[in-house]
Parts: sequence; C-alpha cells; structure tokens
Amino acid sequence: MAEVADGAPTPSAVVVTASDRAAAGQYDDVSGALLVEGLRAFGLRVPDPVVVPDGMPVERALRAAVADGAALVVTTGGTGLGPRDLTPEATLAVVDRVVPGIAEALRADAVRRGVTAGVLSRGVAGVAGRTLVVNVAGSTGAVRDALEVLADVVPHALAQLAGGDH
Repeated sequence: MAEVADGAPTPSAVVVTASDRAAAGQYDDVSGALLVEGLRAFGLRVPDPVVVPDGMPVERALRAAVADGAALVVTTGGTGLGPRDLTPEATLAVVDRVVPGIAEALRADAVRRGVTAGVLSRGVAGVAGRTLVVNVAGSTGAVRDALEVLADVVPHALAQLAGGDH
C-alpha cells in the first residue's frame, strides 16, 4: 500500500462510471477519466474507472469497492430523470447512512453556476462501513464542478471515517 510522508497509508478511491453506451464501447468514458485525474490530484490512489451499465451493475461495483476497502467511491452518470438513471437507487442499496449535505452542496453549486439542470440531479451521498460514496452527474462540466466542491470536503470526511476528530 502506498504511504504518505508521515507513514500513514494513502487512502484509495474508486470511480464508477454508470453508462450503458460507454460500457458497450459506443464512446469513451471522458467523465470517469476526469474524475480519476481530479481525485489523484487530491492525493488519493485511484485506478482507472470501472465502467458499467446503469442499474444493478453499479450496485455490484459499489459493493466490490467497499469490500476492497476503498475510502471513497465517486460515481458519475445515472443521476438524472431518465428511466435508466438508477445510480441513486443502487447507491442507497449499499450505504448504511446518507450524508445529504454533500449532494445538497453539489446541487446548490450547480444552481449558483447557472446550471439549471443541476436541480434535476437525484445524486446522493452516504457512508457504507468506512467508505464515503458520492454520486456526481455524468457530464464533464458536472465532474469539474463537483471536484471543486469535493476538494475541501473529502479530506475532512475521510479523516472522520478513519476515526479522526471532527
């Protein structure tokens, strides 16, 4: 396991892209790659994205990441109103406790930026064991904006989940 200078293990993160078309190879997963790059900039160990069709495959990918001990899982895609947008439901099936403030902050940031579609995001955030799970919308713009919101939140949240002080 990688370590930081003080000898503590470097937390790991997993990115799960929920996209029927990207999973089928119809186009490249740009949003997931952007999330990986951003989370690596936070100092996290992050492998390449896991790209799956929306629905039950998302739930399986989340459960696998939690079982593997990831400190953070961020999904991209599947948060809208479409009939195949099932990522929030898959996430709620995995998390033990919801953290509504994170999803609220992501939506509020979108509205503040003038992205009115942000209010249609059904993304959720929660904790599964000691893993923080956050849903982000599937566009590259939403991912960039979410990374800005999460930059200050993630280190504090991961420290708390690891047993640190509030």
